[in-house]
Amino acid sequence: MQQPVGIVLVSHSAQLADGLADLVRQVAPEDVPVQPAGGTDDGRIGTSYEKVRKAIAAADRGAGVAVLADLGSSVLTTRAVLTDHSAPTVIMADAPFVEGAVAAAVLAATADLKTVVTAAEEARHAGKL
Repeated sequence: MQQPVGIVLVSHSAQLADGLADLVRQVAPEDVPVQPAGGTDDGRIGTSYEKVRKAIAAADRGAGVAVLADLGSSVLTTRAVLTDHSAPTVIMADAPFVEGAVAAAVLAATADLKTVVTAAEEARHAGKL
């Protein structure tokens, strides 16, 4: 059996990251590792380099990690982590945070990293009406 792709959710808000992780865990197969990385180290709104780095390490089961960030500094912080700890098996998706995370989670147990990231990015085009 292949290892699942891990998913990391980076947000300015710990509550937002944790809530989305809870939602994603409900739609993903149970073996998909989902790690939130929200808020600063001291619990404020913002992002934490160390939280992102640790979440990526915790989500990596060998098949790679798809990282989704909400906006602004969470994107910049994630990019800094990926620059400092570059690995071809960790990719930040250019995707909507919620829809992309759900799309990625649905495939994470059965598809490769590139397919999972593509699904997250294609969620941008899903209509709501």
